[in-house]
Amino acid sequence: MRSGFIAVIGKANAGKSTLVNVLVGEKVSIVSPKPQTTRTAIMGVLNAENYQLVFVDTPGLYRAYNKLSDVMQKTAEQSAKDVDFLLYVHDGHAGISEDDIALMRRYCCGKTPCAVAYTKIDIMPKENILADVKKMYESGITCDIFPVSARRGTGVKKLEKFLSESVPEGDRVMDVNVLTDKSEKFMLAEIMREKILLKFNEEVPHGVAVCVNSFSRREDGLYEVSLDIICEKPNHKSILIGKRGEAIREASSFARADMEKLLGAKVFLTTCVRVKEDWRNRPQLIKDFGYSE
Repeated sequence: MRSGFIAVIGKANAGKSTLVNVLVGEKVSIVSPKPQTTRTAIMGVLNAENYQLVFVDTPGLYRAYNKLSDVMQKTAEQSAKDVDFLLYVHDGHAGISEDDIALMRRYCCGKTPCAVAYTKIDIMPKENILADVKKMYESGITCDIFPVSARRGTGVKKLEKFLSESVPEGDRVMDVNVLTDKSEKFMLAEIMREKILLKFNEEVPHGVAVCVNSFSRREDGLYEVSLDIICEKPNHKSILIGKRGEAIREASSFARADMEKLLGAKVFLTTCVRVKEDWRNRPQLIKDFGYSE
């Protein structure tokens, strides 16, 4: 039996959450094409007969420009410590810059065993893969490199096998029935935030937090969920609500469908959009909204 914690790190939009979801076999992290979708460390547990892999999905490595993004970077840094293995996820489709090489060296050349997941190979020329792998090795990145496509499942089983052989021997570190360390309440808020990230453009979704006010199940089995959608500016509130409330109704409808899949029951969802100006630079609000190191 082998088991261990694997920190999944890399730049924003490298495909970390998508890869973790595919490896775990369930959606434990929300996904969108926008940077900073993942704001806190989220565990996803893969249970097999002879091994257990506990993935720690982390916020993308990103230049901090407000107190929230600073907290996110510290969360990623801390998550990379005291684990059994590091999986550095790199977006192969984006090519490899000197900055990428520097980050890989920082994380892959330390004491903790490491591998690189070179992602999104389904949307890039195949000849670029060998060229980039060669560049990494010539730049001193000597750990194992796995070209993968999480979307198509290419190379994922090979990566899983390698990871299962790389974690220490020992008993399971998490209960076999545990899929993630996050509560249903947390997941409900993340589902709502994901739909906002997917629906709205520009700065609006980045300045949104979601807080669940109440979450209960009635005797007839229906769940009642009430949540606040927090934004930073009055004009952002207007955009989120939309003309005659159409925008927020559409986002809420999509969110409710995913909530019902998560809970396995019907959901009655109520939402309220509120403004907390510049909340991403206000430490107490950052903490209140569930983001901490």
